[in-house]
Amino acid sequence: MATNPDTSGLILARSQKLRLFTLFILYVGQGLPIGLSWFAIPAWMAANGANAEDVGSVLALTALPWSLKLVNGFIMDRYTVLSLGRRRIWLVGAQSAMILVLLIGMALNPSSSQIAILGAIGFALNTATTFQDVAVDGLAVDIMEEDERSRGSGMMFGGQSIGIAAGTALTGAVIGSYGAPAAYALVALLVLLLCLYIVSFREREGERRLPWHPGTAHPRNLEIQAEAWWPILKNTLVSLTRLVSLLWVPVLFGRGILYGGLTGATPLIGANDVGWSEAQIAVATSTGGLIAGILGLSLGGWLGDKFGAKKTAIGWMLVQIAMCAVMYFSIPYWSNPTLFVTFVYAWISLDILLTVACLPISMRLCDPTVAATQFAIYMAVSNFGISFGAFVLSQIDGRGGLPSIFLVVGGGILMALILMVMVQYPRRPEYYAALEAKLPHDDRVKPRID
Repeated sequence: MATNPDTSGLILARSQKLRLFTLFILYVGQGLPIGLSWFAIPAWMAANGANAEDVGSVLALTALPWSLKLVNGFIMDRYTVLSLGRRRIWLVGAQSAMILVLLIGMALNPSSSQIAILGAIGFALNTATTFQDVAVDGLAVDIMEEDERSRGSGMMFGGQSIGIAAGTALTGAVIGSYGAPAAYALVALLVLLLCLYIVSFREREGERRLPWHPGTAHPRNLEIQAEAWWPILKNTLVSLTRLVSLLWVPVLFGRGILYGGLTGATPLIGANDVGWSEAQIAVATSTGGLIAGILGLSLGGWLGDKFGAKKTAIGWMLVQIAMCAVMYFSIPYWSNPTLFVTFVYAWISLDILLTVACLPISMRLCDPTVAATQFAIYMAVSNFGISFGAFVLSQIDGRGGLPSIFLVVGGGILMALILMVMVQYPRRPEYYAALEAKLPHDDRVKPRID
C-alpha cells in the first residue's frame, strides 16, 4: 500500500525564520574551512619557517577552485534528485566531501614543509566548499521570498564573515597547541553537525527527508527543472545578455577590485608603516571580519529593507570612495596605529555591507530555471575583480607606489556608482505597484526588470 508523504517537520518553504536561520548557518559552516585553509594553515606554515613562495603556492592551489566555481552551477542546474529537494542533495554531498578531505588530511598529518600535500588538501577542501557555496546560493534564489532578500543577504554574508573569523581563531589556536591534524578533525566535526542539520529539514512540502522516506518532487521544481544541457546554456545566455544584466557585471567587478586591492595593501601598510608583526595584523583583520559579520547581520539587512537595495548600495559606495580619499591624502599618518585599525575595520565592513546590499539585485536578475548557474557567474565576476585588484597591487612599484592602489580601488567603485545611479536595475514588486498606481488605468503596464 502506498504511503502518503510526510508533511510535518522542518520545511523551509513554510517558515521565514527557518529559511533565514538556515542560510545563516550554512554560510557560517562554509566559512569554517575557509578560515582553516586560507588563514590558519598559511600562518602555521609561516610560523614554522615556510617562505613566501611556499605559502603562496599553497594559497594559489587553495584559491583555484573559487575561480572555477561557475562550472558548478551548470552541473547543479542539470543534475539533482528532485524528490529530495532541488539543492539539498548537493549540500549533503558537498559537506560529505569536506569531511572526507579533512579526515584524509588528519591521517596524512603533513608537515609545514610538505607543500604539495598541503596544496592538494587545500584544493580538494575548497573544491567541496565551492559546491556548497553555489548550492546555498541556488537555494537562496529558489526559496527566499522577495521581501526577505535584503535580510537574507545580510544573514548569508554576515554568517560567512563570522564563520571565517571563528574558523581562523579556533583552528589557529588548535594548530598551535595540538598540530594540524587536530585542526582538521575539529572542522570535520563541525561540518558533520551542520550536515546532520541539513538532513533534518526539507525544502518544500511533500519531498523526502531521506532517500528511504516517502515523498515526491514538488510541482514547482518539476516545472522549472531543465532535463538537457542546451536549455540551461540557452536560458543562461539569454538572461546574462540582457542589457540590464550586462550593465550589472561592471558593478560586481568594481566591488571585487576593492577586496583584491585592499586585502594585499593591509599587511603591507601594517608591516611597513605601522611596524606591526604578522600576528598583530592577523588579530586586526580577524576582528574586522567579526565586526563586519555582525554589521552585515544587523545593519546591512535592515537598511536594505528600509531603503531598498539600490539606494543602500549607492550610500555604501559613496562611503567607500570617501575612505579611499582619506587614505590617499593621509599618507604621512599611515604609521598611526589608530588610523590603521580604523582603516582595516572600515574597508572589511564596507565590503560586506556593499555585498549585502547588491545581493538582492543579483537574485532578481537570475532566471529561476538556471539560478545556480547565473548566480555563480555573477559571483565569478566579483572574483575576477578580486584577482584584478590583486594584480594591480603587484604592479604598482614605480607607478605611484602603494598609495596608488587607493586610486585604482576608488576608480573601480566610482565606475560602479555611476552605473548604479544611471541604470534602472530591478526593484522590489511594491515599487512597480506604486508606480503603476500613479498611472491612468489604460497606461498601466506589467512590471519589467529589463
